[in-house]
Amino acid sequence: MTQETISKALMQQLLKIGSSLSSEKDIDQILENILQAAIKITNADAGTLYRVTDEMFLKFEILHTKSKGVHLGGKSGNPISIPPLPLFKEDGSPDLARVVCYAHHKEETVNIADAYNVEGFDFSGTHKFDAANNYRSVSFLTIPMKNHESEIIGVLQLINASDPHSGEVIPFSSESQEIVEALSSQAAVALTNRLLINRLEELFEGFIGIINDAIDDKSPYTGGHCSRAPELTVMLADAVNNTKGGPLKDFTMTEGDRHELKIAGLLHDCGKITTPVHIVDKATKLEAIFDRIALIDLKAQIVLRDIDLAIENGQLDQNTAEKQKAQLLEDLAFLQKTNIGGEFMSNADVDRVSEIAQRHTWKNSAGELVPFLTADEIKNLTIRAGTLTEEDRQIINHHIEVTIKILEKLPWPKHLKNVPEYAGGHHERMDGKGYPKGLTRDQMSVQARCMAIADVFEALTASDRPYKKGKKLSESLEILGKMKLGAHIDPDLFDVFIWEKVYEKYAEKYLPAEQIDEIDVSKIPGYNPPPENHQLKHQLLHSRKFAMS
Repeated sequence: MTQETISKALMQQLLKIGSSLSSEKDIDQILENILQAAIKITNADAGTLYRVTDEMFLKFEILHTKSKGVHLGGKSGNPISIPPLPLFKEDGSPDLARVVCYAHHKEETVNIADAYNVEGFDFSGTHKFDAANNYRSVSFLTIPMKNHESEIIGVLQLINASDPHSGEVIPFSSESQEIVEALSSQAAVALTNRLLINRLEELFEGFIGIINDAIDDKSPYTGGHCSRAPELTVMLADAVNNTKGGPLKDFTMTEGDRHELKIAGLLHDCGKITTPVHIVDKATKLEAIFDRIALIDLKAQIVLRDIDLAIENGQLDQNTAEKQKAQLLEDLAFLQKTNIGGEFMSNADVDRVSEIAQRHTWKNSAGELVPFLTADEIKNLTIRAGTLTEEDRQIINHHIEVTIKILEKLPWPKHLKNVPEYAGGHHERMDGKGYPKGLTRDQMSVQARCMAIADVFEALTASDRPYKKGKKLSESLEILGKMKLGAHIDPDLFDVFIWEKVYEKYAEKYLPAEQIDEIDVSKIPGYNPPPENHQLKHQLLHSRKFAMS
């Protein structure tokens, strides 16, 4: 084989390596590719790759010696216990005695033919290593890795080049040096680019965290939801990805798809940053900036005072006055209880609120006799379920429109382009009666439908809301099953949620022991037994309580 042929083959190999470096996303794999390629090109026996730390040390990333079968760091799974090398001495001057430190400081390649016959460098540590391991480190090629900004980000060191025919240790040739220098330059740029991308992704996720922290700081009752719902979404999507039976058996999700869904989950409620906190945290029906039940209590005290004044002025006899006081106090207790809110308010209770409003009157600041309750107080106190009026709900529901508007304005990269769709669909229904777009099941991705189920189930079981207690697991699954039958949530995803016991995994991690009760899946509304070829053995009766760690 001629020298020209060898050079051409090496150049082709270098181009191939450069291409692989630019496409690789795993930092450890990039480092492995760099070192292994350099060892192969130079026919070296050993090599070490160092990275420069922010503290100005050279950290051992990978250490490989073929003849000794040693492979540490990188993708090997074997940690390197050797401490990092300081680039500067204790007095602050640069360390130029160690060859790797010299290459970094001088920004130049060092090619040493024989480490046992060289001046100017301290190889005492190498000699001790050789003696302890029956090895002889002779030829060295040490190359600083400089990126496109002329910054040294690492050092590549190769040891003991060998003749491909005799196997004899030889010096590194000038041609090998040039090729590895070119490889080192390509590798530094690829590594820098990947580190930059990783840091930008970390910055972006940190920014998402800040948004959720802001929502959490504004309302401690939504902060837990912002972290739990995304995790439950990914749990369900993973379960669908793993299932081998049913209509969704062909659904697959790569690690990139999983990351995209995670980002969407973390951002699914970012619009709540604009929702007024007094509505988000509305623990009682009359709560606004403060709980207005206090105003009703104050009006009651005014009425009681007026009754006493009427007795003193001879305008009211004692017996009638006591009856009026008793009725007022009874009505006040009823209003205080009604103000708390609940699952259902009967027609009789709704009518009683209106009767109370007219039964008692009080004098306002203008001296006018007015009904005991204002129209707005009546409207809030007669909320049938929960604590929100229709106007309150519209304000809260608006958060999803804000979320979509925010997310659709962002210039998403290709691998995150579905984030707005995934995040924006968690309040849609399978029958098209959801909001804000009224999408049907067929108009939504599996991931968006996963988020819709996770959002509901987290809300049902959440124990940190000001207006309700967290429901027990059995009750939450019963409600979820009814929502399946009512075309509110995806029926196929609900089946996987039950088959793969996603609810159990979530409960074990997030629910307190008192919420976790016995589950008989056959009694869950809408329960559909898994197909025979389902990958998990299915137990019809899940009669144990989950063990809580």
